[in-house]
Amino acid sequence: MLRRLAVLSMVVLLGACSSNNATQDFDASRDFAGYRSWVWQEPALQYRPDDPRIKSDLTEQRIRQAVAGQLDQRGLRPAQGNTPADLKVQTYLIVENRQQQITTNYGGAWGGYWGNYWGGPMYNETRSVDYKVATIQVDLFDSRDGKLVWRGSAEQIMNNYPPSPEERNTAIRNTVAKVLANYPPH
Repeated sequence: MLRRLAVLSMVVLLGACSSNNATQDFDASRDFAGYRSWVWQEPALQYRPDDPRIKSDLTEQRIRQAVAGQLDQRGLRPAQGNTPADLKVQTYLIVENRQQQITTNYGGAWGGYWGNYWGGPMYNETRSVDYKVATIQVDLFDSRDGKLVWRGSAEQIMNNYPPSPEERNTAIRNTVAKVLANYPPH
């Protein structure tokens, strides 16, 4: 019994730690089953801010490959030749600086069995933690009328800045997979 409670509490704790930071929005009046092909809407990748430390051909190549791979897994193929595509795809890479306040409590009293309390005085320490968050957003436009039909985005905290090339590859692939996980909408 105790083992079951321990396992159950660990599962609940892990579930609370995981977060789904992917969001999506779509036009519910559209028939997504009718979309079969796609092309890039230029510029295929837009950067916010337009920072040369972030903006690079290598980053664009990684994002294009990740998006193309995820669209392919969902049955969408690149339009061939002069064949008109059903969808136009545009992506954004948004990097923001964020700040979080963290308060740590020190000291305080501890209770004894008979109600005796002992311990030092209690005090708080509040500090600010700065970090970077990268957001990848994917927009899908209907090629016939040019209207946005689906938008998804996901955030990734940049723990190691600047990241290595392998960390960039992994982060981009994982984030794009989160963005397109719920496409097509059900």
